[in-house]
Amino acid sequence: MVMRYTLRQLEVFLAIAHFENVSHAAHHLSMSQSAASGALKELEGLYDIKFFERAGKRLKLNELGRQFWPRAEALLAQARELESDLQSRRDLGRLNVGATLTIGNYLAVAIMADYMAQQPGARVHLEVANTRSIVDRVLSFELDLGLIEGELNHPDLELLPWREDELVVFCSPDHPLSSKQALTDEDLRAAHWIVRESGSGTRQTFERALHGLVAELDLALELEHTEAIKRAVETGLGISCLSRVCLQEAFKRGSLVELSVPHRDFNREFYFVLHRQKYRSPGIERWLELCRASVQ
Repeated sequence: MVMRYTLRQLEVFLAIAHFENVSHAAHHLSMSQSAASGALKELEGLYDIKFFERAGKRLKLNELGRQFWPRAEALLAQARELESDLQSRRDLGRLNVGATLTIGNYLAVAIMADYMAQQPGARVHLEVANTRSIVDRVLSFELDLGLIEGELNHPDLELLPWREDELVVFCSPDHPLSSKQALTDEDLRAAHWIVRESGSGTRQTFERALHGLVAELDLALELEHTEAIKRAVETGLGISCLSRVCLQEAFKRGSLVELSVPHRDFNREFYFVLHRQKYRSPGIERWLELCRASVQ
């Protein structure tokens, strides 16, 4: 059954019942007298009934109006309670966030913990995939926003800078290149490389940094996960290039060694990606605030 009356019509009815005057009721509701009069007329016309009798300039409730008043009051009170509840919980709901592997595994989980701690009852779904997959799911509105490593240009997407990052070339402590103070292009050509797959932001930055040299490199192994790449490098299968974010602990332990390539630029940025037509809910805005605060 479709409800034909509106809550606004009920508000008008109750205001007129209280003030017994359309003009005063309209002023109370911050609407014009004609709009208030029209709302009452529409409500009565829907059911071909009358709620008021005119007594001079006053409108007095008739018997039907007096019976209807408390029920309308109760219904509107419930509606206001629901509105208040929804307002107080507007930041909750379900937030669907996508993050690339580096961000998802090393940064996003801590932000998610802060988000949920500050908003008890909030639900966050974190999907971890490569940049191409995250972008596709933001485009199809399956994700509320994405945290990505790669740059892009799409008319339906907004790309917002988040934080700076840097890729690092590295190897195992026993690798022949580990003792070199700086690598040359010839060293890079001669090495066996273990790299991220095409479509990842890390691979995009890697190829940009080694522009003009990529076609000559020995890309011996492509892997989708940073931890798998780190393990492969530790066993001596080759050298690699990943975000400093995911290498800090390994460098501290000494299980991996940083290689200097000063003549190549491995700097990049992490970005937020959002659909331009997506409503920026309070939950989305709060997530962005926490991400930005995590850099300070």
